[in-house]
Amino acid sequence: MTAPDRAVGRLMRRPEFLAVAGTRRKHVAPGLILQVRRHDERQRPAPGEPLVRVGLTASRKVGNAVVRNRARRRLREAARQILPVFATPGHDFVLVARAATAERPWTDLIGDLTAGLKRLGLWVEPPAPVVLPDESDVGPVDAAPDAAP
Repeated sequence: MTAPDRAVGRLMRRPEFLAVAGTRRKHVAPGLILQVRRHDERQRPAPGEPLVRVGLTASRKVGNAVVRNRARRRLREAARQILPVFATPGHDFVLVARAATAERPWTDLIGDLTAGLKRLGLWVEPPAPVVLPDESDVGPVDAAPDAAP
């Protein structure tokens, strides 16, 4: 489902996470908290780098190490499936795990992420796939055109 030309980059340094949290642009859902920051001109990715970057966090409030890791894995997969295709390029996202993240049904977790993107105005419908006509719609390829008398 992910677009091959739009990969997801990673936020790895603490200042990057703090910059996203500092914008106070967020959506709170039962399964996750979505925080967003638009790239400024100085931090735009270089050509060839991903246009969407994601950071994941799960504090000890979420549970023990096993539960936190499961929550992060689920958030990582949700971000991999949704953000490259449906998120507006040029943004950094931080997905914060909540206590319900590890056990929330998958469709509800995906719904939380998509609802957050829509609420924040960052949802983009992908272009419609190109549908090629069938052979029956076009007719035989080797048919000669009718000759005019």
